[in-house]
Amino acid sequence: MAQLEVGAVQRDGDPRPDGRKKSLGVAACTAIVAGNMVGSGFYLSPVAVAPFGNLAILAWIVMGAGAICLGLTFAKLASLAPDTGGPYAYTRIAYGDFAGFLIAWGYWISIWTSLPVIAIAFAGAVMDLFPGLHNRPMAAALTLGAIWAVVLVNLRGVKAAGIFSEVTTYTKLVPFAGIILFGLFFVDWSHFSEFNPSGQSLLESGATLAPLTMFAYLGLESATVPAGDVTDPKRTIPRSTIIGITIAALLYVLGTVAVMGLVPRDKLLTSVAPFSDAARVLWGPWGATLISIAVILSAIGALNGWTLLMGQVPMAAAGDRLFPSLFGQLSRRGVPAAGIVVSAVFATVLVLTQAVGSPGFSAFYKLVVGLSTMAAVIPYAFCSLATGLVAAHTAGGGPVPRVTPIEIVAFVFAVFTLYGCGAEPVLYGLVLLVLGIPVFVWQRRHAGGWSGRKAAAGEI
Repeated sequence: MAQLEVGAVQRDGDPRPDGRKKSLGVAACTAIVAGNMVGSGFYLSPVAVAPFGNLAILAWIVMGAGAICLGLTFAKLASLAPDTGGPYAYTRIAYGDFAGFLIAWGYWISIWTSLPVIAIAFAGAVMDLFPGLHNRPMAAALTLGAIWAVVLVNLRGVKAAGIFSEVTTYTKLVPFAGIILFGLFFVDWSHFSEFNPSGQSLLESGATLAPLTMFAYLGLESATVPAGDVTDPKRTIPRSTIIGITIAALLYVLGTVAVMGLVPRDKLLTSVAPFSDAARVLWGPWGATLISIAVILSAIGALNGWTLLMGQVPMAAAGDRLFPSLFGQLSRRGVPAAGIVVSAVFATVLVLTQAVGSPGFSAFYKLVVGLSTMAAVIPYAFCSLATGLVAAHTAGGGPVPRVTPIEIVAFVFAVFTLYGCGAEPVLYGLVLLVLGIPVFVWQRRHAGGWSGRKAAAGEI
């Protein structure tokens, strides 16, 4: 894969090094960021945080501030080094080949293990809309159908995936925004009488809320990953990242307030469709149907955005000879088709495991999904303090700039989220990363030697 030189100036509309014109502008990149963040998890988030009362709203705001700090950090990294691969590319520049490989390895696994979760949410929304389809074989068929339909869209090219993200993201936001704008006028403020009814201490509750809310904010770095296909990435990526995070944060905070204020807490705790329940209060049955359609668009849009990233990250690593060359092979449409298909096959195996497996397999599946969330946070910790190192590298050496308060907040935000994930996911997540070491050694052996010294010397 042809790589852009680090720090090279890219003008709007400039073609990629392989001759293809770049196709992702601010609207498309913002749609990818917001679409990946406001996915199926947004639809169920009010139920997940309802046991914590008003503290949940405070957690959304605090975590949103942390997410914005991370977004500002990624925006600065993107302006310094607009390379395809996002967190992987920045980690490799800052810390070297091995750290970059670990981030690419964990990030890639976190994506394809998340696809079944998003696709299952899509299938559930379709079955709620059409109760006659409500059976286990149909659920599996809809889940797999969603995954592979989106794979086919992405195989048509990055431009097609970007357009698909724009349509699904901006369409699905309309009904959710409607609930927020209208719902806030009908909020029953007596629903907010308790600050923390969970029975846990403030620290315990905050630690529990951290991964729940962070799961919703995953994807804030999405615009940095397909940088090689972004027009004028030094300006487009920072703008779209901040706009996308702001849209998502406002939706999470105001959406939670609206739903908690419209749906009584005892009903919200057992709800399987909180936004539908809120829409039913506002508009009746047709409102609930409208929200079901929005959830379908939300899930399929998030599925599309993550599928795009699923091909881009290993493609960037393969271009640096840290992943098998299969993941770097481009189709005639300029997409890493083989890598996308292989990743989708792994996701398919997880779906089939859940569909036909025993309860033990189901428990294993849930553990893998939990690990994927934890693995997705680790790149944030690496990248939060990488700005100075990347800046020194792009300047050709010299002193490393001082760490800024924003970067410190971003690092604390990432570490606290890892703490909130609990000991077991973090332990098994470490095992997951360690299992990538044989792959790294294999690649170094077949790539003709070790390039870590070049990375350390700034000769990448």
